[in-house]
Amino acid sequence: MKLVIGIVRPEKTNEVLEALYRAEVRGFSMSRVLGHGGELDRVETYRGTTVQVGLTEKVRFEIAVSEEFVEPTIEALCSGGQTGEVGDGKIFVLELDQVVRIRSGETDETAVTPVGSTR
Repeated sequence: MKLVIGIVRPEKTNEVLEALYRAEVRGFSMSRVLGHGGELDRVETYRGTTVQVGLTEKVRFEIAVSEEFVEPTIEALCSGGQTGEVGDGKIFVLELDQVVRIRSGETDETAVTPVGSTR
């Protein structure tokens, strides 16, 4: 089991959601985050004062998947989130030791497989 974390541009959220749906990836968490990567710092004027803005808004997807869903999840995040420009985001894949579905008490592989999945 893996935890796939994808950080993408906010304007690409709908495309990522569509790509995840097409890849049959159903269970995930999504949140708005601030971050700084390879983008150039922006300079904005606020009330007559020039301010260097170092953090940009991003959307973070957290998706716990079984081994067979890892590559489709990565492909969906890439295809939905890619613009080809600096600042498209990153994907991190981490090992999961244990997962428990609270509703049913199912654990590990059965807990990360979407309910009713044919895979």
